[in-house]
Amino acid sequence: MPHADTLDVVHHDDTRTRFKDVRYQLHRDGIRIWPAEGGEQLVTDVLMTQAYRQRTATD
Repeated sequence: MPHADTLDVVHHDDTRTRFKDVRYQLHRDGIRIWPAEGGEQLVTDVLMTQAYRQRTATD
């Protein structure tokens, strides 16, 4: 299951919802999101998603 430090969900009405530190899973009927604090959220009005993962550079 992918992990994102920041996950932006763009809805069909062009509004955005931003989630921080989540795991997520894309489905045909939307996206299922598990925040680090616990719980689960299903978002069904999804036009597009953008996930960002910040990693510390290593040598």
